[in-house]
Amino acid sequence: MRMFCDRLVAFVLAFGLLLAAPAGNAQTFDAALTKFSADSFGDTEEAIAAVAASGNRMAAQVLEALQDARLAFDPASKKIYIKDKDRVLDALTGNPVPASGELETVRVNNRLRRSIEAAIGGLTLLSPDPAKRFEAAQAVFKSRDAKLMPLLDAAIAKESDASLKRALLEARAAAILNAEEAGEADKIDAVAVIRARGDQDALGLLSGLPASSPPAVARAAQAAVGAIQNQLEMWAGVQNAWYGLSLGSVLLLAAIGLAITFGVMGVINMAHGEMVMIGAYVTFSVQELIRTYNPGLFDYSLLIALPLAFIVAGAVGIAIERSIIRFLYGRPLETLLATWGLSLILQQAIRTMYGPTNREVGNPSWMSGAFELGQINVTYGRMWIICFTLVVFAALLAMLRFTRLGLEMRAVTQNRAMAASMGIRTSRIDALTFGLGSGIAGIAGVALSQIDNVSPNLGQGYIIDSFLVVVFGGVGNLWGTLVGAFTLGIANKFLEPFAGAVLGKIAILVLIILFIQKRPRGMFALKGRAVES
Repeated sequence: MRMFCDRLVAFVLAFGLLLAAPAGNAQTFDAALTKFSADSFGDTEEAIAAVAASGNRMAAQVLEALQDARLAFDPASKKIYIKDKDRVLDALTGNPVPASGELETVRVNNRLRRSIEAAIGGLTLLSPDPAKRFEAAQAVFKSRDAKLMPLLDAAIAKESDASLKRALLEARAAAILNAEEAGEADKIDAVAVIRARGDQDALGLLSGLPASSPPAVARAAQAAVGAIQNQLEMWAGVQNAWYGLSLGSVLLLAAIGLAITFGVMGVINMAHGEMVMIGAYVTFSVQELIRTYNPGLFDYSLLIALPLAFIVAGAVGIAIERSIIRFLYGRPLETLLATWGLSLILQQAIRTMYGPTNREVGNPSWMSGAFELGQINVTYGRMWIICFTLVVFAALLAMLRFTRLGLEMRAVTQNRAMAASMGIRTSRIDALTFGLGSGIAGIAGVALSQIDNVSPNLGQGYIIDSFLVVVFGGVGNLWGTLVGAFTLGIANKFLEPFAGAVLGKIAILVLIILFIQKRPRGMFALKGRAVES
């Protein structure tokens, strides 16, 4: 308590002197600037502390310029300047001036960079901008500068926002742990505050306490380190589950069209991945046209590309079924070879039209950025893709259940001969089914263009995984495809940290083979007389 009162009194006296003696303050600031011209790390460190303590209106600008390697000095006159784009400012007044002679940049090292961050943080702790106050609190937390304790106490007393106040208390706790004169009880309380933060920065701070710390503080820190490590392991599992859901949504988008065509027609379509590729290139073409003719519509580019990708990929699918597939029904090996050859033709056609290199597809503003949820990082792009996948799945289920086309597709899937005898034109259903599956693959390409490279080989990276999802979930069963996609996605992400990406996929393949030995029809087998016979 006495230490707190002494620091508060010192801060109040310093603030009072700052208001009472502007002339002396300016002189102090001028003398601090001169130290930068010595080109010595020791003098620069003293200059940083003096500039921060001066309270001059140019202090923050000088320190930011030093941080960005824009602070320079004239070796002849020892005057200090700030490089600001295409002009030079006098560091003392902030006025543009013609710099005389050749200017040299003030050098800094890693230790000085930490001092600069702490000094800038101290200057902005009382800023009216909440974002700047938060950044300042984080900078002080990382620097652990005990000299900023009075400012931290004043900022905490003034702060009304709960999250910002917590960040300031964490910064104060870090400073206490770095202060040699702080008492044992204060340091134990600080360890509790840091433990509640529970992230990697907190773990690094508590793990790096000096060996000279009191035994009680060391024991508290050790216990906190163990608790934080357990908490981070739990959050790592949550992060892997989130990545697995993201991968599962991608697999579901790529496999759901394949599940429809495979279930209704029994066709192994090796060109399905190229329908995904076509959807991605439709997105690229739409964005190129928008960039050229109406850049203001860029945020709507994906909404424009979605129906176009569905129509283009669906039309290509219908053309493939009418011109190739319908002549090969009942001949699975020939169908597989024909669609594989067709996939090579489509890839080469895209290379001829767009070139072999990756194409840039931009993210709209509403899909850019991320946010923190506990200790995991959630990107808006993947979150929207998961939501979009679930919407597509629900819409497809509704179509199959409540429309005439869906009824006829289910009838052909369960018993083709009986459906034909009831007047259903099975050849028409085959064409529309192939077009629907290809169209869904096209809109999968729109989503994949936001998280993967758009290239002629885009579809090849998902075709094998799509077949695994379909076989594992149950051929032609959409619910099985949903469960299979998310199961394989999550399992893949949990295996990768232990086995690596390649061995993880091999392990998944082996597990699916063993599973199929027990359940040849997958998790959710279709029911029907023809299907079960």
